[in-house]
Amino acid sequence: MSGLAVAAIGFGAMLLLIALRMPVGLSMLVVGSVGFVHLSSWPTFFAYMKTNSYHQFANYTLSVIPLFILMGALAERSGISTNLFRAAEAFAGRLRGGLAMAVIWACTAFGAICGSSVATTATFGRAALPELQRYKYDGGFATGTIAVGGTLGILIPPSVILVVYAITTEQNIAKLFQAALIPGLMAALFYCLAIAWVVRRRPEVAPQASVHVGNRIHVLVSVWPVLLIALTVVGGIYGGVFTPTEGAAFGAVAMLLVGLLQRSLNWRGIIDSLRQTAETTGMIFIILLGSEVFNAFLARSQFPTQAAEWVTGLALPPYVVMMCLLALYILLGAVMDELAMLLLTLPVFFPIVQALDFGLTGDETAIWFGILVLIVVGIGLTAPPIGLNVFVISSIAKTVPIASTYRGVLPFIATDIVRLGLVVAFPGLALWLVRLLS
Repeated sequence: MSGLAVAAIGFGAMLLLIALRMPVGLSMLVVGSVGFVHLSSWPTFFAYMKTNSYHQFANYTLSVIPLFILMGALAERSGISTNLFRAAEAFAGRLRGGLAMAVIWACTAFGAICGSSVATTATFGRAALPELQRYKYDGGFATGTIAVGGTLGILIPPSVILVVYAITTEQNIAKLFQAALIPGLMAALFYCLAIAWVVRRRPEVAPQASVHVGNRIHVLVSVWPVLLIALTVVGGIYGGVFTPTEGAAFGAVAMLLVGLLQRSLNWRGIIDSLRQTAETTGMIFIILLGSEVFNAFLARSQFPTQAAEWVTGLALPPYVVMMCLLALYILLGAVMDELAMLLLTLPVFFPIVQALDFGLTGDETAIWFGILVLIVVGIGLTAPPIGLNVFVISSIAKTVPIASTYRGVLPFIATDIVRLGLVVAFPGLALWLVRLLS
């Protein structure tokens, strides 16, 4: 049996195991191990596992993942999300749809210290949804806004997904963070424009709220330490003052001190944050191990190399190939976990993209493609029929039918498609800051 046939069977077997509810990381590990042994031998496989597994997890760069997760967990349990929402509400609350816009901008600020889409969605589901419901916002519009706001947790640096992409493709994490900033801010702006358009067409979904804005200086004082931490971490990484790992460590310690000094974080909150960090990191690392073994199996089958040669042999325009890959990502993202989808497809898609000529250097192409993947991953987090963020907010808003939430996210997905098209057509939107700071 040829290597390509074995790779095809491996893909099918892995998807079947995932459909049978086996954890994604374990599915990739089992199929990758069996395929690796079939194409080589047991001694070769054991030799590979003995060395590569150690070197993979001894990688200093990987420590950035638990540190960023810890920073976000401490921020969540310190009540910072509520303060951010109150601050945004004080400035935008009197506008029609202003509370929904406040959710978007609060999620943007929280994304700068969290890096997780699901955590951002769950946090603001608890912090902002009661307020939206109190002012009689339409249920589907409110939950849809929070679901798409949660995607800003991975679009605004730091982003765990970008860190995984950087490690997998051997790219510079700081440059990927730089590249993600403008598309991430574009997302927040486009979402606010979508809110303005929806409430103009259907004023009943967002009744005019008589929000008491209170003392704006007071609410800004309550969030300035957190904003300062976010600016220091991201700015320090951008400016080369410290590495992403050092920035994440600083952010985690600073977030702990702020929570303790403001007396918003107790010992139970600290322990819960550590437990959440350990659980999430363990899940990510198991997926990383499974993907490493599965990728080694694919490499031995020659599937990624032959796929790249076949695509380039078609002589299709590079942008046509790119659009096909992104369309496939959107379809996969609607039914798969974003991290698993990324690690599963990169060994095949990344060589194809690197073989195409977009008029960019190899590193610029890799960074640009990473931002495009980040955008489509965000779409997959809210798009039917799965949309992980939709399920998260639906588990909190039990009185809102999930179909209403899916309808609520559609205008935002439309702006995501527009933003994706702009970043594809104008790579400089992602690369301008990278080039400026190089």
